[in-house]
Amino acid sequence: MKDYYKILEVEENASDDDIKKSYRNLSKKYHPDVNPEGAEKFKEIAEAYDVLSDKTKKAQYTQSKSNPYAGTPFQDMFNTMFQQTHAQPRHRKSAPDKIIKLQITPIESYKGIEKTLYYVRDINCNTCNGSGGDQQLCTTCNGTGAQVKTFGTGFMVQQVRTACQTCGGKGYTLVHKCYYCDGRGSKPNSNEVRINIPVGIDSGQFLKLQNLGDYRNGDYGDLVVQIEVVEKDGFEKFNNDLIYNLTLNLEEIQQDRFLIPHPDGDLNMAAPKIFDTGKPLRLKGKGFNGGDMYVKLNVKFERPI
Repeated sequence: MKDYYKILEVEENASDDDIKKSYRNLSKKYHPDVNPEGAEKFKEIAEAYDVLSDKTKKAQYTQSKSNPYAGTPFQDMFNTMFQQTHAQPRHRKSAPDKIIKLQITPIESYKGIEKTLYYVRDINCNTCNGSGGDQQLCTTCNGTGAQVKTFGTGFMVQQVRTACQTCGGKGYTLVHKCYYCDGRGSKPNSNEVRINIPVGIDSGQFLKLQNLGDYRNGDYGDLVVQIEVVEKDGFEKFNNDLIYNLTLNLEEIQQDRFLIPHPDGDLNMAAPKIFDTGKPLRLKGKGFNGGDMYVKLNVKFERPI
């Protein structure tokens, strides 16, 4: 039976504070992130503290220690939890999305438009049919593609699952690489696709096209198009509002009306009584999806020398 007091380097009559203090010092010393060789010791320390820091468990442990034939319920409970956690099925990661950015103008967003995208993506290598070459089962992870490290015990069990370092998470290694794709299982290929840009789309929104991404893990990922609406010809987009920057000279600001360009046709707008460049003019309902249009007034002129 394990001597938890000895593991924590304290006397059997140690106070709760002494037990906690010793646990903290030892766990720092043997933590796997600090001491790669201390994983087993760290697990023992955590197991000991889990028992000695709990009054009920500590009493049961003391009784079991005084009677060796009573068994070790704590160790059994730890082993059961580890086996249950370790037996979790492995889920194969799907091919990741391929993300590309697409810039459109506010007018294109206002009207909606069909665009042709040109991009490079990885496709299945026909020579090896995506296998990368002749494969054999990885002996390090036994084909699971993952390695599991366990720390702690009892109710403090913690597991860290990482990709197998030998096979890189694939579950297999290559005996002979494919000469055409150099073992990648895929090769770059130029691709084009037509995509419909919906009316009113905004910066930061995404459009997803299934199976038009890169070939990974025996499958094709999706193509994700990230939209960015950029200023063009004086037009900007802010949520559902259409913004236009109108620049006038000294002669034009004296006129009674202004001609404002708009995606649906030019608008004839009355000039304000007070010309204030800090206050945009509002055209209600002339923006995106029922939003408004705002005209920012700017003055540009050349001073006489």
